[in-house]
Amino acid sequence: MQNPNSNETSPVLVEIKDLRKVYPNGYEALSNISFTLKSGEFVCIIGRSGAGKSTLLRCINGLIPLSGGSLRVNGTEFTTLSDQEKLLLRRRIGFIFQEFNLVDRLTVLRNVLIGRIGYKNDLSAMLGYFSQEDREKALWSLKRVNMLHRAKSRADRLSGGEKQRVAIARALAQEPFLILADEPVASLDPELTWEVMNDLQTIAREENVPTLVNIHDLETARHFADRIIGIAKGRILFDGPVRDLTSDHLREIYRSNDLQKKSRYEI
Repeated sequence: MQNPNSNETSPVLVEIKDLRKVYPNGYEALSNISFTLKSGEFVCIIGRSGAGKSTLLRCINGLIPLSGGSLRVNGTEFTTLSDQEKLLLRRRIGFIFQEFNLVDRLTVLRNVLIGRIGYKNDLSAMLGYFSQEDREKALWSLKRVNMLHRAKSRADRLSGGEKQRVAIARALAQEPFLILADEPVASLDPELTWEVMNDLQTIAREENVPTLVNIHDLETARHFADRIIGIAKGRILFDGPVRDLTSDHLREIYRSNDLQKKSRYEI
């Protein structure tokens, strides 16, 4: 479903050019990756396991260093920043993990408040002190994903779908100008997958936050994405609107001689 707000005049908020990642053993995980993300754009990355999808998101977020290329986020060249400047930039890049990464013994609200730590000084962060403004932002974020009623519940009492919604709320509490989601629905059943993806898509459009989602389910990607990026062996083989993604493209991305025999959930 095409984003009605996505057009040629939308500002480019993320620009990646010739990005490379080579590990110390010489393995090249990413090679000459180039693309842009516009305000409010919802983009899904598809490809086989080991294609480089997760590595790409971790490079963009600064979790692992680049080996080469340029990465500009909100007008700032990430590769030239000091470590402290990178931390300041990363506090506004929301990252959603497959396994939620919540602290089970904490309440839902406290988990969302963790998204505000990047705005606190070292002492406040260590003591777990959050201002009224922090709490209001966290509560607003929970309301945004229909989880305000569970604010006082412990995280270990939530369902998988509820945990992922809390993870989305935590990312929202960061006041992000970019959201990255690494297989956010891989452990959810189809109904919950639809709900969580709808939450992510709605937030991207209504908050004008470009969102990049790694996903293994092609049918879900087709339904929600404004644009699909197909990766194989660390290279982009397709980048375009859903309507332009053909069987030939999929055959090249997944290296399959018999695509039709694959389950829709395998490709």
